[in-house]
Amino acid sequence: QSIDSTLHYIHNDSDLSTNSSFSPEEERKSKVQDVVPQALLDQYLSMTDPSRAQTVDTEIAKHCAYSLPGVALTLGRQNWHCLKDTYETLASDMQWKVRRTLAFSIHELAVILGDQLTAGDLVPVFNGFLKDLDEVRIGVLKHLHDFLKLLHVDKRREYLYQLQEFLVTDNSRNWRFRAELAEQLILLLDLYSARDIYDYLRPIAFSLCADKVSSVRWISYKLVSEMVKKLYMASTPTFVVDLMNELVEKFCRCHKWSGRQTFVFICQTISEDDCLPMDQFA
Repeated sequence: QSIDSTLHYIHNDSDLSTNSSFSPEEERKSKVQDVVPQALLDQYLSMTDPSRAQTVDTEIAKHCAYSLPGVALTLGRQNWHCLKDTYETLASDMQWKVRRTLAFSIHELAVILGDQLTAGDLVPVFNGFLKDLDEVRIGVLKHLHDFLKLLHVDKRREYLYQLQEFLVTDNSRNWRFRAELAEQLILLLDLYSARDIYDYLRPIAFSLCADKVSSVRWISYKLVSEMVKKLYMASTPTFVVDLMNELVEKFCRCHKWSGRQTFVFICQTISEDDCLPMDQFA
């Protein structure tokens, strides 16, 4: 009871909760919460003030970004309006480390905020991160499945057109980026229909199977085998037949030995994982 009364006293003390760096409008908006002492929240929100980076810590904005999902969870989605402006400020910060920190946690924030707030406030930020530096893009790529599964089906399908862009990186030697893409595509198979998998994910998978780096290729063999399994279980059998015919045409009959070797490895993975009945495999 004494703790509650103390918090209540701090919350209602206008002297403590006043911060000169906020406009009256911002201050009014930030006050519409009663979960934590207002002075504490105001101090946190002021971490994005550029003067703080000069006087307190050059990486204070990064610390602010790191803590934001925890603050959002504490305040609850009903108080997201207190953090929205700060989040957008951090998302457009000049330092890529700040944006990278947000990119790695945007899927967690989406769970906290729920469908509607995610669609309205997080999706635009997510789209911006997709076009950012590779150091930021890897954050959304590593949790691509976690974020997309939270979106409405129609909204999720819009990202099918953008998956191809992950094959292009600032540095072509950044093979871990492509390996991560293959890992995520395996998970994404559960979110899309057989036609979407065939039309959009298949070309990316075939491209990854021909990658110059063996680690990327090995994950891609698993991706193709899971794709075969998914399409075989679909109601339309033509997709898996067409996929297998293309595997034969593209890799088995390839004029390069590496392509023919890829075919053997894909067959091995399909067989080991029981992706097809043996008569169908034969």
